[in-house]
Amino acid sequence: QVQLVESGGGLVHAGGSLRLSCAASGRTFFNSPMGWFRQAPGKEREFVAAISMGGRTTVYADSIKGRFAISRDNAKNTVYLQMNSLEPEDTAVYSCAAGRAGTVVANYAERIEYWGQGTQVTVSS
Repeated sequence: QVQLVESGGGLVHAGGSLRLSCAASGRTFFNSPMGWFRQAPGKEREFVAAISMGGRTTVYADSIKGRFAISRDNAKNTVYLQMNSLEPEDTAVYSCAAGRAGTVVANYAERIEYWGQGTQVTVSS
C-alpha cells in the first residue's frame, strides 16, 4: 500500500520558519515528480511547489517564490519543503503529492497519482 506521510507542521510566528517532510512508502518515487499543495480554510487547494524526478528542476507558485525551497532525497524516498519568512497568509493544510511516473515537472499538477493526508501549518501575526 502506497503512503505519503507528512510531518513538520505546527504553529509559528510570522517571520519564522518550518521544514515539512513527506516520507513515501509502498514503492519508490525516484521516477516521479513530487511536490506540495496547500488548502486554506474556505479556499480551494492550490499548488505550492514541485521538483523533478532527479531533483534538478523546481517549480514554485508566485506567492511563495523566494521564501520556500523544495528538495528531495531519493535514497530516503522523502521530499522536503523548507518554508522561511512565513506569513499569516501561509496558514493552511499542506499536502504532499506524487506525480505519475515519467511525468515532466511542468505537467506535475495535472498528473497527480498519490496524495498525503496533510499537515497543518499555522502562522500567527
